[in-house]
Amino acid sequence: MANELTPQEIADQAKQIYQTGDYPAAVQAFAEAASAYSDEGDAPMSAEMKNNQSVALLRDKQAQAALEAAQGTDLVFAEAGDSRREGMALANQASALDALKRFKEAIDIYTRAGDALELAGEIDLRLEVMQLLSALYLRRFKFLDAIITLQSGLAAVKNPTPKQRFMKKLLFFRL
Repeated sequence: MANELTPQEIADQAKQIYQTGDYPAAVQAFAEAASAYSDEGDAPMSAEMKNNQSVALLRDKQAQAALEAAQGTDLVFAEAGDSRREGMALANQASALDALKRFKEAIDIYTRAGDALELAGEIDLRLEVMQLLSALYLRRFKFLDAIITLQSGLAAVKNPTPKQRFMKKLLFFRL
């Protein structure tokens, strides 16, 4: 029993494996970490590991498995009152849906992710989600929706980078 790893140690190993780019091994390690946290009754940390597993699966070009790994994790975070992780879980689901070319669902989930991140006060993360949503709109030739979405993401940024300031000037330009 003395050589058994804690859930945190398993999670740390999974993160290290992920950093090396060995995504199949990271997928397995994150699954083990999720299971270990679940065994301890820590549902939020188990859900976080499932989200990490989802990201690794998406990097490994396994979009359907990525979606399945992340599904329902947003509800765990919502129940725990953690809007930040809820938003990130929704964004992971939306990314998988986007990769599966289930665009209508991806748009809905990205929007929900943005709302959760806004509620959490995570302006920079929300901007990233709005940029992903805007790019999806552009690929669907919905140019006005893309502009409105990007404007929405940039509007809340308090200290924009030079690139963000330039984008704001372009997007908020009045004819």
